Order: sequence, then structure tokens, then C-alpha cells
Amino acid sequence: MAFAAFASTAAPPTDAPPRRRSPVALLLLLPGILYLVLFFLAPLVSLVLTSLQAPSEFGDIGQYSYAFRWENYVVVIEQYWPHILRSFGYALTATVLALLFSYPLAYFIGVTTRRWPLLQSLMLVLVIAPFFISFLLRTLAWKQILSDESFLVTSLKAVSLLAPDAHLTGTAFSVIFGLTYNFIPFMTLPLYTTLERLDLRYLEAGNDLYASPVQVFRKVTIPLSMPGIVAGTLLTFIPAAGDYINASRDFLGGADTQMIGNVIEANFLVLLNYPAAAALSIILMTVILVIVGVYVKRSGTEELL
Repeated sequence: MAFAAFASTAAPPTDAPPRRRSPVALLLLLPGILYLVLFFLAPLVSLVLTSLQAPSEFGDIGQYSYAFRWENYVVVIEQYWPHILRSFGYALTATVLALLFSYPLAYFIGVTTRRWPLLQSLMLVLVIAPFFISFLLRTLAWKQILSDESFLVTSLKAVSLLAPDAHLTGTAFSVIFGLTYNFIPFMTLPLYTTLERLDLRYLEAGNDLYASPVQVFRKVTIPLSMPGIVAGTLLTFIPAAGDYINASRDFLGGADTQMIGNVIEANFLVLLNYPAAAALSIILMTVILVIVGVYVKRSGTEELL
């Protein structure tokens, strides 16, 4: 009876008015909201409106007027669909290669070197070290390494591993190689973050249950590291699909390796075809959002969104 009386007096009233939000919290959110409106929402709206523009009737090249010309999207898809498919093909290949290279590296840093914190820190510094150098300079350095006059190419030709008239730069190989190399840190760091928190007792339990190392890796390690795999693949695939540096003729690409980023750059800066460039940008963002949404949903990591 005493407990019931205490519970009845301690229970909060059910008809209590809802708690009002503090105006201070709204004021603290205001700068972030203004930043998103000015630097994300406004440019996005401008990009959509630009993609619907039509050429001015009596204007010069590069002069357009606002309209609702949906045909711009049909025209760019018909004209540039090979570049769109090539971009996502290169990005997917580079993402898979980066995962194959980064997972053993992240496992070694996050699991194997736990007993040696100094070595673990040194390995992390080596992974982050490429960020200390400009993206352009790193890609330009690989252009010199893969050029026809480089020691690598001349040596491959000398031992007949490469045809005398073959080239490495300006090919799909060099573009995918550049994408893989430049985005490996984006894959390695999320994997390391997940594997570094991996509870090794789960692996020991799998071994105690007479599971082979392959079974333990497939049934225990991979599922527990799935958040890092999803985050790493997203951080690699998304910028790789819109990359325009590696595939550029000035770096590792050629006429037959142009990606959608190179087409957007050319339409904006050279051809002055702003509606086509804007329409391609909208298409790129839309396709990436659809791919990312389906991928995250199928992988069961919706909390990452």
C-alpha cells in the first residue's frame, strides 16, 4: 500500500503541457541553417534553373534565357551517355580495387599492430601522408612515372612486357590507377576506425568453435566491419564518379577516357553551354543519390545516411 501511494505521488501528471523549445537553441541553429541555404540550397536551385535555360533568340554564344526546356536533359543523355557509363564504370572499378588494397592494410593497422601503439601511429601517418601534398601534384607525378620516356615504361618495353608502340598514359588503366591511388586513404581510414574497435574475443570464439580462418573472416570479421566498408566505399565512389582530374588529357587521361566531370568542365568553360553542363551535373547527382540509397539499404546500414 505504501509503495502504491508513493508511485501515485511520484508519477508525473499526464495532462502536463508540452515542453516548449528554447529560443536559444533556435538561435544557435540559425547560422547553420543560413549556411546551408546560402551555400547549398541556393546554388542547387540556380543549377536546376540553369539546366532548363534556352538559347537567347538574338544573343551571342553563351547567352541563355530562363525557360522550362526539359529537352536539355534528353539531349545531353543522348550525346554523352558513353561518358556517363564510363564514369560510373571507372568509379566502380576503382572502388573495388581500393577496397581490395585497403582492407588488408586497415586490418594490419587496426588489429595486428594493437600491441605496438608506436608502429600503429606510424602506419596511420603513412596513410595520411599523401594528403600533405596537393591532389594535382600527386597526379602529375604519376603522369611523369607512367609517361613514355619514364624508366618504368622503357623497362617494360625492354623486357617485352609492353609493346613498342604501347602507352600507359591516356588509357583506361592509367585513369583507374590514378583514381584508385588518390582515393585509397578515403577507403582505409573508415575501415581502420571500424577494425580498431573490433572485439577480438569474437574471433577467438569462432576459432574455439572449430571454424577455419576463412570462415571466421567471412562470418565474423566481414559483418562486424560492414559499417566501415560501406562508409569507405561511399567516400571513394562518390568523388571518383565526378572526378575530372585523373581522366583529363593534361594528366592521366586521353580522348577516349573522358569522364562526365571532363564533359561538364568543357561545357562550362570552353563550349559555354551552361544548360548542358548544369543538366549533366543534375543527372550525376541524381544517379549517385539513387545508387547510394539502394546500396545502403541493401547493406543494412541505413543509420549511415
